[in-house]
Amino acid sequence: MSSPDRITTPFTRETTAAEVIDGIDLTGRRAVVTGGASGIGVETARALASAGAEVTLAVRNVEAGERTAADITATTGNPRVSVAPIELADRSSVAAFAAGWQGPLHILVNNAGVMAEPLKRTPEGWEHQFATNHLGHFGLALGLHDALAEAGNARVVSVSSSAHHRSPVVFDDIHFEKREYEPWSAYGQSKTANVLFAVEATKRWAGDGITVNAVMPGGIRTNLQRHQQGDNLSPELRALMDSYPWKTTEQGAATSILVAVSPLLDGVGSRYFEDVTEAGPYVPSDGSGLTDDSGVSAYALDPEAAARLWEVSRELLAR
Repeated sequence: MSSPDRITTPFTRETTAAEVIDGIDLTGRRAVVTGGASGIGVETARALASAGAEVTLAVRNVEAGERTAADITATTGNPRVSVAPIELADRSSVAAFAAGWQGPLHILVNNAGVMAEPLKRTPEGWEHQFATNHLGHFGLALGLHDALAEAGNARVVSVSSSAHHRSPVVFDDIHFEKREYEPWSAYGQSKTANVLFAVEATKRWAGDGITVNAVMPGGIRTNLQRHQQGDNLSPELRALMDSYPWKTTEQGAATSILVAVSPLLDGVGSRYFEDVTEAGPYVPSDGSGLTDDSGVSAYALDPEAAARLWEVSRELLAR
């Protein structure tokens, strides 16, 4: 559970990743960013590279990744930006990435994700959003644990969302086998899982010098919203989205960068950050809207749920 000593920073929701990382030297450090070829993943990787880190973009589309890597090198002058394939919903792909990693890993940014998509299942029968957003990243972190431990003082960034308020992890029916599928509930459940992972991973791994925190990047118009466009939007949701205070991708990456590199977070884990500071508790509003979702739900920080999710996830991946 997040402790009373809430971390505050001099930054605001308008702060960019470049401003957060200004003055920090990551020379000799190695980072992996999943989904590093699009959206805030690009700007997260760019900021890390700008500070001298060796950055690997773990992506589904290697060609897009190569273009992004070239662009990051061109804008930062850092040639140590590489690309490796990964499909988070495919256990063998995740295992292959982890097995191919050599040497220490100082920063792992679990950034990739899918949002509110129509019902889709993996070959195992897993609901695709949970499989991608949580199980894939869970398996990746487990596979890279030794590399993170070797680095010493390693950090893992678990990119969540305010959509976690929409659902706890429904352990009795995680994969929507008995209940009717609802895209936002499924997405919310997966984003709650991202926070619970940070809670339990820090508990288990802090002794290895590994801390994990969750972040809410903010609303950013990226390819993540591809299922919330055109005919998929109700007039009410369209009006809300049109009035929403969207961030730029550079601002959206700022909280991930804070968690990845800020000295303010040395030895700190199991927490949830938004707008480049630690979030307070979520207080549901009496209105409906996209702007009333700040804070973290208590169930997302629940240590018992975190421990249960860890065991359930291990059992699923072991089948």
